[in-house]
Amino acid sequence: MSRYEIPDRPAARILPSIPFLLPELQATMASFDVIFIGGGPAGYVGAIRCAQLGLSTAVVEREALGGTCVLWGCIPAKALLESAALANRMRSSRDFGITAGELSFDYGVAMKRSRSVSQQNSKGVEFLFKKNKITYIKGTAKLSTGKNIEKGIKTVLVSLATGKEEMHEAKRAIVISTGSRVKGLPQIGLELNKTTVLSSDEVLILESAPKSLAIIGAGAVGCEFADVFNAFGTQVTLLEVLPSILPIEDAEVSAELAKNLKKRKIDILTSAKIGNVRIGKDAVTLSITAGGKQQDLEVEKVLVAAGRAPNVEDLGLKEGGVQLTERGFIKINEKMETSAPGVYAIGDVAGPPMLAHKGSREGLVLADLLAGQQAHLVNYGNIPSATYCHPEVASIGLTEEQCKERKLEYKVGKFPFSANGRARTSGETEGFVKIIRDAKYGEILGAHIIGAHATELIHELALARENEYTVEEIDLAIHAHPTLSEAVAEAALDSMGKMIHA
Repeated sequence: MSRYEIPDRPAARILPSIPFLLPELQATMASFDVIFIGGGPAGYVGAIRCAQLGLSTAVVEREALGGTCVLWGCIPAKALLESAALANRMRSSRDFGITAGELSFDYGVAMKRSRSVSQQNSKGVEFLFKKNKITYIKGTAKLSTGKNIEKGIKTVLVSLATGKEEMHEAKRAIVISTGSRVKGLPQIGLELNKTTVLSSDEVLILESAPKSLAIIGAGAVGCEFADVFNAFGTQVTLLEVLPSILPIEDAEVSAELAKNLKKRKIDILTSAKIGNVRIGKDAVTLSITAGGKQQDLEVEKVLVAAGRAPNVEDLGLKEGGVQLTERGFIKINEKMETSAPGVYAIGDVAGPPMLAHKGSREGLVLADLLAGQQAHLVNYGNIPSATYCHPEVASIGLTEEQCKERKLEYKVGKFPFSANGRARTSGETEGFVKIIRDAKYGEILGAHIIGAHATELIHELALARENEYTVEEIDLAIHAHPTLSEAVAEAALDSMGKMIHA
């Protein structure tokens, strides 16, 4: 093997000596059309599409392919939620004519299964990289200070997991897709310590469920973990600084979820102020003011589920001319271009909504743009939101509160799952479908679902909004009976004053 070749990568182009390159780096230069920094849902999807379009592609990832979503977020958390759902179903199995012996619930076993599912997904991405001939470089990367080797070429400096360094060039684009990370709340005394004050990363690898848990933040992550640990016998207290849980969702949906969680004896404190935090070896005590009352809450562990921070450190952004927004995200335009020519950003690092599917769509669109294909730019107003607790919550478009703020003329259609035949057969009658339509033309302004399989049902409405269908056109689609999807059709009918089954 020539010393100018890298195993499993294209032969490096031999460049003349350049002052800013260390001698040992000159022999490791490899050339690609596109280099992605970060192999999460944005980076790996974008890389696969680039390769499909004939672009030579490399991905630098420091941990494992799949990123936070596969390793520490979407996938393992949803695996745990499936365990939680099964645990709760087993508790009511007698209602279905099934009597089991004494039940026992082991969070440690569920955790190990979730890690196995996570690893399978990561290995699956590796397989797709090999299939599409994408170069996977395990390490960390930053924009090179000598970014213009020649016109149109930019470089990244890669620190390998082995401790060695390499320099690689991107002829068309460098794409930053480094994602985001959990963060603590040191301002109120809740610095993450991995023993009693945990992030959503650490709770995924607990060997057993704690006896008591306070969850700070009642967004999607907080509500999902409240569901999981409640199912495994933990006494859960859910704390939210804003007036409602799932504060970005429609108010009726948030209220319905709170009602259902309280039925399961999950304590919920909204408009909560936390102070006088005392962290002990085996417990944490919090002073909480909510609803005009003050109380001291002692719990075995605290989960901080209040926000994420973009991974923008140590990437050479300032030196490379890449600007950030006031909130610390990389500033991009509608084509994902940063302020530095030839450098792009996608996914969480490029700003909210911080959702895996939003990042994946950006990756697909960017790949088409880089390959000179006609691209339909990302429609940021039509990205579905999904929360996988039970009952599930999903939404798209405007909430009713937002419609009021914008002074829109609208009508609402609602249909409860308690009146849906399929929901009755499965014993999952909680929740409803809510559709908000333009009063004059029937355009779907927003849709909100709380109930079983809401995260699947929302996509009929996402498709309708993307293609500018009206509620009348949803009604024209014949929905099979008995299905949960009939509730969507009935909500559309209700918005027209034509509902049949309620």
